[in-house]
Amino acid sequence: MYGFAFVPTDAPQRITFDYVHPMSVPVIRPALAQLHGLPPLHVEGDVVLRFGMLEATAIVSAEKCVYDPQSAFSPERFSANGSRAKRLAVVANRGEVLAMGNGSDVETAARAILSDENAEVVVVKCGADGATIVPRDGEILRVSAYRSDGAFTIGSGDVFAAMFAACWGVLDKDPREAAQLASLAVSEYAASRALPARAPEQLAASQSVELVATPGEVYLAGPFFSMSQRWLIDEARRCLQDVGMTVFSPFHEIGSGPAGEVAPADIEALQKCDVVFAVLEGLDSGTLFEVGYARAIGKPVYGFAQTVAHEDLKMVMGTGCIVHSDFTTAVHHLAWRA
Repeated sequence: MYGFAFVPTDAPQRITFDYVHPMSVPVIRPALAQLHGLPPLHVEGDVVLRFGMLEATAIVSAEKCVYDPQSAFSPERFSANGSRAKRLAVVANRGEVLAMGNGSDVETAARAILSDENAEVVVVKCGADGATIVPRDGEILRVSAYRSDGAFTIGSGDVFAAMFAACWGVLDKDPREAAQLASLAVSEYAASRALPARAPEQLAASQSVELVATPGEVYLAGPFFSMSQRWLIDEARRCLQDVGMTVFSPFHEIGSGPAGEVAPADIEALQKCDVVFAVLEGLDSGTLFEVGYARAIGKPVYGFAQTVAHEDLKMVMGTGCIVHSDFTTAVHHLAWRA
């Protein structure tokens, strides 16, 4: 339906990625040590989009190639397997760029990739901060991310790379415009979870609002009395840190203890924080108190409630708390708060 000629290669194993939620660390089956390596794929074309793979590699010969290494473990350099392209663009996230460029910061690492790979441009995907474009010639450029009603991160990097390849590789747009259109496509995908992306001219005409992440300290309110509750608090803390927040978690920072010690320490932290993230599952009395206190002193509150009846959240939502049933959306909307 997309106009591609599909040429599959048989594989002896089926690889699956299991996500508890879109921001979770996936469980990969079979385990990486049990994967059987496949012979390299050989690809030639005028414009090629090459993705990194767990079970194989693709040796590319192209006029123009966009390379997304897609590896959280040890991203492969584009030319390491013999690939070559007259014009190369590397599109990767921060961690991949730092690993491939052996740099202490993104710009240094990107410059090393440009030099070693004779690439034309390195585009660094930066999540809520948009993308940083490091060209071989010229100054560093940046494009914004764009707001969306929902936040769905699985596949968003694929959408960015594909739209960038279409705009830079096929339509011959400059890297900044191609990255901006890719960022717009990601915003719409995050909201709809649907493909195909709209055409570049339609994306360019959209009224999408630029996203500005708001850093600060978040107070993580929620129960931590059972194994499942502790897991969720740990996961919320990690994800909030991943979107750039400094997190004060009573479970991690204070722990259990006498009421006369714990309560004043919690109140002091609430007064100092910039925003509250409340895990409302179970309607824990202590969490509801923290939410009420935060609203009474004018602190914004973002909540996650997946299985709580709407009627039971009447006082929470009626006092200006923003509650989401989707965990990833709740975390991102807190980071994007106006």
